Amino acid sequence: MKMITRLLLILLCAHSGWVLAQVARQDTAPIRRVTEQFLRTQAAGLPGQVSVTLGPIDPRLHLAACAALEPFLPNGSRAWGKTTVGVRCNVPTPWVIYISATVRVLADYLAAAAPLAQGQTIGQADITRLHGDLATLPPGIITDASQALGRTVLSSLPAGSPLRQDALRSQRAVQQGQTVRLVSTGAGFSVSTEGKALNNAAEGQVVQARMPGGQVISGIAKLGGILQVSY
Repeated sequence: MKMITRLLLILLCAHSGWVLAQVARQDTAPIRRVTEQFLRTQAAGLPGQVSVTLGPIDPRLHLAACAALEPFLPNGSRAWGKTTVGVRCNVPTPWVIYISATVRVLADYLAAAAPLAQGQTIGQADITRLHGDLATLPPGIITDASQALGRTVLSSLPAGSPLRQDALRSQRAVQQGQTVRLVSTGAGFSVSTEGKALNNAAEGQVVQARMPGGQVISGIAKLGGILQVSY
């Protein structure tokens, strides 16, 4: 009885090995190609030079050949820095694997050229350009000087600190109660009058002003106490 059982197990294993041999095995090279292309596409909108380094795929994996590889970002993963990418197959045999990756984004970014005090308005002499991997820096790093010049510092920054969008505030263009000049433009005409600002606003924000006759008009705040109204 034991001999028969052993023979059955041997035959079963041999049959299983034969079946596995008949199933086409998925080459790992296409998996790596679609993963790298996926990450490059995800990082296409980022400034600078993008480089992608993929981790190894376990050579012991026996994945069935896939008709359409589908890369995706697992929940909690991002498309840059140290990350993980999933690749799934739906047909003919479903499977999923996960590949570690490192995405570097080398670019110039702005930093404080000297210590910046809270409330200080940033000028050209206050900023310097550094070069590094944006993926290792906090979100919202400023890469264009126009995003920093004329804005004020929310809290003091030491020299060399990268400038972030959330660490700066746009310069206030209009203050509540201030007399503002309303400039209305349209096809073939331009009208200017005065009013009282009803709220604070930075340049480019919406501000309301009360006209001498009591009418309230909304427009876009401009530096110098100007309210731009278009019709």
